[in-house]
Amino acid sequence: MSTVAAVGNARCGSGVKMGWNAMRFLTGYSTDIGTRKNTNQDSLLIQTAVSKRYGEIALAVICDGMGGLAKGELASAVVIQAMAEWFRNDLPALLEAGFAPEALKEQWDRIIKEQDRRISSYGYEHRLSMGTTISALLIIGQNYYIANVGDTRIYLLTDQIYQLTKDQTLVQREIDQGRLTPQQAAVDPRRSVLLQCIGATEGVAADFRAGTLTGKQVFLICCDGFRHVINPEEFYQALHYRALTQEAQITRILDGLVQLNIQRGETDNITAIALRVD
Repeated sequence: MSTVAAVGNARCGSGVKMGWNAMRFLTGYSTDIGTRKNTNQDSLLIQTAVSKRYGEIALAVICDGMGGLAKGELASAVVIQAMAEWFRNDLPALLEAGFAPEALKEQWDRIIKEQDRRISSYGYEHRLSMGTTISALLIIGQNYYIANVGDTRIYLLTDQIYQLTKDQTLVQREIDQGRLTPQQAAVDPRRSVLLQCIGATEGVAADFRAGTLTGKQVFLICCDGFRHVINPEEFYQALHYRALTQEAQITRILDGLVQLNIQRGETDNITAIALRVD
């Protein structure tokens, strides 16, 4: 069973009100166990808030518990819960102090390293091999902030589609070193071999990046099972800004893309979040 968190309708201090939907954002998600696995090891989180100082805020996260590793669903759920607690308990103080990107990076880095140690210790104690990826997107004001470990991706759709994250995988390293082309990497049997994941990598180090919103745009967060057999141009045609006018519609489109993945033979867990920003 997958772990899905879409948390709202709570209050945290300093003039920050949590809610299911802020007017600035439209969100939707879809997740499916796939055709071969016994459990859905993907977990996701969508949270929105309104701050008197910074306006509408959104956090979206996907964690992909490691395929083939025992208790991957537990690893992904633990990290999602930690991010939800950060949003509820730590973000208000960060905003009250005057939001600083470096402080955000330090807090997220601490969470990822703490959960890495926690999952690793649990696995050692119970003789299990566990791990999870993470891709997290936070939007505050006119800026966005990203943290990534593994091969869960974040795309930005504007006048075209851009991949904002870089896979921490063996085949991506081979591409970087000129030994594989992207086309070869897409069908390479080692494409799912990760260089880093939370819970199975000593000294895990997330990639962080930030950017400025440039107008009406869509962010897509997806696990690897969502993108193996569908190309970015198909994402763009289905999920560009003008195509997304209601949250129920976003969910229907993502459900359709999930089913298209299954029809084309994808066997892994499949999860995606789309977030439209006005």
